[in-house]
Amino acid sequence: MTPSSVDHAGSDRVVNGQGDVALAIRRFPSPRALQSHPALIYAHGFGQTRGAWSRTGERMAAQGYAGLAYDARGHGESDRNAAELPYAGDQFADDLIVLAGEQPEPPVLVGASMGGLFGLIAESRWPGLFRAMVLVDITPRWEHAGLQRILAFMTAFPDGFASLEHAADIIAAYQPQRRTRKSADDLRELLREGADGRWRWHWDPRLVDELARDSPQHQDAIAEAARQVQCPVLLISGGRSDLVSEQTVEEFKTLVPHARHVHLPLATHMVAGDDNDAFTATVLEYLASLSAVPGNAESDVTESVSGATP
Repeated sequence: MTPSSVDHAGSDRVVNGQGDVALAIRRFPSPRALQSHPALIYAHGFGQTRGAWSRTGERMAAQGYAGLAYDARGHGESDRNAAELPYAGDQFADDLIVLAGEQPEPPVLVGASMGGLFGLIAESRWPGLFRAMVLVDITPRWEHAGLQRILAFMTAFPDGFASLEHAADIIAAYQPQRRTRKSADDLRELLREGADGRWRWHWDPRLVDELARDSPQHQDAIAEAARQVQCPVLLISGGRSDLVSEQTVEEFKTLVPHARHVHLPLATHMVAGDDNDAFTATVLEYLASLSAVPGNAESDVTESVSGATP
């Protein structure tokens, strides 16, 4: 695969090397960026957009870590696959390989859920692609009930929402741990108004049938990809997550014995959104440890960060 080039002149579009699918990106430039600080690539979860990283990206940039967030294919402002091209995991991994390969130095991947899984696949296929990886509440095997709950929410309103306020009510009920409701501006990144006046999720409905697999064979393949990863890895899990459990974390630690694990007790699967302060502080501490002790910053111990508030 030969990646096409990113337009560094200010364009918010990048074309990958497979199917001419254009990806919408947002850069987080840092006036304080240091040569010792790696660039960050933020990969969102299933059904999200690059907007999920806005607060973290801005806060990390303020600390000297420039970054880039993007809408995965089929999500947000990025292109959908053509009707004759089904969605497949390798396409998403290829997109990450293109984005990471365009950076002057290997970046650090910050991947939530789906973004982390495809990061594992990309790194296993192209060793050294990433300087390090931060996996946000995702392991190669996950709890079936948790995935089904997420998919049920995502598919519960196939005809869309009557208004942005209606959507905000539904999301608030799904995320009772959040103290603040989604604003209209937040929701305009996640939803689009149709000709009928109803608001629908801003992702391709085909993704659920073609990508959201939950088979042992699929999880076996991701577990094998994780086993091949040699770069530094941090797993951040949420104590209230119903997708990642103590059992899936323990298996992950056997697959990637050099990984470090930090547990945020009060966060759900939506770790960065539930407690952005604790999440960002954890990532900053980890990146500082990579700079302080290059190649020797990993530990298989599990840390629990208390005081996080949803």
